[in-house]
Amino acid sequence: MNSDVDWASQAKQFQQELGSQWARALQSFQQVAVPTAASSLPSLTFSPDKLQELQQAYVREASELWNAGLSDRPSPSDKRFANDAWSRNPVASFSAAVYLLNARTLLALAEAAETDTKTKARLRFAVEQWMAASAPSNFMALNAEAQQKALETKGESIARGVQNLLADLQQGHVSMTDESAFEVGRNVATTEGAVVFENELFQLIEYKPLTKQVYERPYLVVPPCINKFYILDLQPENSLVRYLSEQGHRTFVVSWRNPDASLEGKTWDDYIGDGLLKAIEVTQDVANAKQINALGFCVGGTLLGTALAVLAARKEKPVASATLLTTFLDFTDTGILDVFIDDAFVQFREMQMGKGGLLKGQELASTFSFLRPNDLVWNYVVGNYLKGETPPPFDLLYWNSDSTNLPGPMYAWYLRNTYLENNLVKPGQCTVCGEKVDLGKVDIPVFVYGSREDHIVPIAGAYASLKHLPGKKRFVMGASGHIAGVINPPTKNKRSYWTNDKLPETYDEWLKGAKEHPGSWWPEWANWLKPHGGKQVPAPKTYGRGTKYKAIEPAPGRYVKAKA
Repeated sequence: MNSDVDWASQAKQFQQELGSQWARALQSFQQVAVPTAASSLPSLTFSPDKLQELQQAYVREASELWNAGLSDRPSPSDKRFANDAWSRNPVASFSAAVYLLNARTLLALAEAAETDTKTKARLRFAVEQWMAASAPSNFMALNAEAQQKALETKGESIARGVQNLLADLQQGHVSMTDESAFEVGRNVATTEGAVVFENELFQLIEYKPLTKQVYERPYLVVPPCINKFYILDLQPENSLVRYLSEQGHRTFVVSWRNPDASLEGKTWDDYIGDGLLKAIEVTQDVANAKQINALGFCVGGTLLGTALAVLAARKEKPVASATLLTTFLDFTDTGILDVFIDDAFVQFREMQMGKGGLLKGQELASTFSFLRPNDLVWNYVVGNYLKGETPPPFDLLYWNSDSTNLPGPMYAWYLRNTYLENNLVKPGQCTVCGEKVDLGKVDIPVFVYGSREDHIVPIAGAYASLKHLPGKKRFVMGASGHIAGVINPPTKNKRSYWTNDKLPETYDEWLKGAKEHPGSWWPEWANWLKPHGGKQVPAPKTYGRGTKYKAIEPAPGRYVKAKA
């Protein structure tokens, strides 16, 4: 009888403490978010009714957890706690359940905030980051699965975890894959070719034709300069570069140099003039072609779009058609990346490196990883250090860890004129290489691809490019994300893609009329390319052309092997 009274008393005290904790948490939210008279922070308020509803739900669910005590409970659906070790350990199971309740409630509280869209997005992002970092699975003292593994291996998993931690501290980043399993030029970036031109910004690689005849218009591929080109040439079976050659295109790829101190003053104009415009000119010259076709991927597409506008301003048309893969030209809808960008941040970056300096590759890599913290950060922290595991070899994650630097002035210009002010789509607002940029003058056929689950270039942001380009257009949407959606070769017969011959004003309207097709979108794109390639001509027997452009070194070249 006394024990029942004691338990009831404890339960009442627990509920009172929950109420006090709720009040303190809400007070902290409001102290951080509500501006003082001298503050420029945005206003943030909550509906009393919504708060009361959330508080009552929280206290009710927490009380149910408390009343259940440490009795067995079903494993949570969250994969971090799905292992049987969690359900067999009552304390661990209880900590996971409490954590998930707190996570749901804090996210609901962020959603309930009455404020502007950007502030709400930032609040949501901050809560997600904090909850990802504070999960009990991230701590050996609370991770039942890691504890079980330590017992089963008699402590060897802990020793291996310490070794993994020391190795990652030495290399400067968390290992996502077994990096020792790969080497650029040996088992990634292996398509046969040669460097036929280089300057201080890039090497131009020409690839060996895989057909007896090729299209007369060569094909230039422009990868993002914030990553290395070999995402497009990982393995023979998933290489977009090899696929282009198999389709009869004489293929050239820009391999951007990984900037060091000698390039810290390079600007956006340099990347357009000495980069894109030079690559287009050399590709024409090597192939002795009046026109070429070109592809830009991610930031490579933004660079390509800018270069095409510069050429259009000069009334030059060396590019017959363009393909834009997961690319922003219109930066109205930038998704989660918008939480980082405001005038104060851009001004800080301009002050920090607008006149010179380098944005280190690891900083960029960390930013993109924390957009998906559970999958790309804490998953590996737990596996590598708490469980002592070595992540399996995975070519895509090896590439993802091979980061690159950016010149500060180029990066600062990009931030202000794209993410902050969206100037590329405002005719005449940007001057690049001495020319006023107007995408409305880029009157060529364009194939635009977007990935449905892309968190870097949201699908609506990719679609928005269409309204600024006056030529004949085709839009295709693929399944999956920013990288996996693009690198989806037909040989794998995976995923699906969507098409719609009509191009209404918005992506949502386009999607209503879109038709789904199984498999890869690459054949759809290859069929679109055929009429733009020109006539068939005999494939060249050697790399380059004459004495002016000779093979400098075999692909993939030196530049791609330089580490940040």
